Amino acid sequence: MKAVTWHGKRDVRVDNVPDPKIEEPTDAIVRITTTNICGSDLHLYEVLGAFMDEGDILGHEPMGIVEEVGSEVTNLQPGDRVVMPFQISCGSCYMCNLELYTQCEITQVRDQGMGAAIFGYSKLYGHIPGAQAEYLRVPRAQFTHIKVPHGPPDDRYVYLSDVLPTAWQAVAYADVPPGGTLAVLGLGPIGDMACRIATHLGVERVIGIDRVPERLERAAARGVETVDMREHKKDLGDAIRTITDGRGPDSVIDAVGMEAHGSPVNKMAQQAASKLPDVVARPMMKTAGTDRLGALYSAIDMVRRGGTISLSGVYGGMADPIPMLTLFDKQVQLRMGQANVKRYADDILPLLTDDDPLGVDTFATHRLPIDEAPTAYRNFQKKDDGTVKVQLKP
Repeated sequence: MKAVTWHGKRDVRVDNVPDPKIEEPTDAIVRITTTNICGSDLHLYEVLGAFMDEGDILGHEPMGIVEEVGSEVTNLQPGDRVVMPFQISCGSCYMCNLELYTQCEITQVRDQGMGAAIFGYSKLYGHIPGAQAEYLRVPRAQFTHIKVPHGPPDDRYVYLSDVLPTAWQAVAYADVPPGGTLAVLGLGPIGDMACRIATHLGVERVIGIDRVPERLERAAARGVETVDMREHKKDLGDAIRTITDGRGPDSVIDAVGMEAHGSPVNKMAQQAASKLPDVVARPMMKTAGTDRLGALYSAIDMVRRGGTISLSGVYGGMADPIPMLTLFDKQVQLRMGQANVKRYADDILPLLTDDDPLGVDTFATHRLPIDEAPTAYRNFQKKDDGTVKVQLKP
């Protein structure tokens, strides 16, 4: 089968690889009909290469048709249409019973000290072959799926794999008070969708912040108040306070993460680490790695005293300098974590109708054959050609 594979920093290719097979009685094989490129895939493309092997299959936002199931998978059959959550979870352990599916005790990657395994996301998260391919082996398939109806196009449902629940959790964690203001840093796929969800859920004022014109225009077209960071390179916090009664927004979502602009020293450290041999880079990044913290620092600066910061952008550093004095003095609440996908699926599914209140049918900016994945990664990373969300069609 064809699959998008990692071959080094900024080097992804489409290779022919063996088709996946049932390995455990809890597995299923799914023929992929749509698979997305996620913003967090760019971290593998850029800075987390030390945890990748050449030829690893990328991707964790798929949907498709069940082809085969293992003997212990009793709630799926060939022909079912399914979306796969990006994390693999059992659904019945202590953590899953708390709906903390990203902490599943059965699939935790204990040798790396990490949470639940994730499709296509390096040794850190289980080294599971990813979903940017024609076929996918789904471990723990009894729970690791969301069954969806046949009929509507894939656009309607594919974002259940990551974008929709990640943005939903970001808004839930932001806990905007009635009549309050939410600022969203970064209007990539998660930030854009978080603005849409917040508006749908009745947040009175949503402010979207970015530096890419096409992303600002997308948000503004849906009624989001936008702020162009290029116009406030040194005074973003002051600018946001000026338009929020001098105190700042009640809640801020950081939808940017570890590769934020405005962090030149940490960027150089990331780039230097990415050039080291893996045997050196891996332990260094796990004990002394740093993130580009420009977005987080901006969130801490602009949120009002007693406000809440919700982190949905991926961070991976272990030695990040955090302004604890400011966080403590401002009495900031900080919530974070990968989305517990199936916790929010039942809330989201009723919105995926022909009325399309969240705009999922037109959310993708690019729909490309899988053979064009290398160009899509390059354009997404550089934010060229208006790239916000890419679907790949195997």
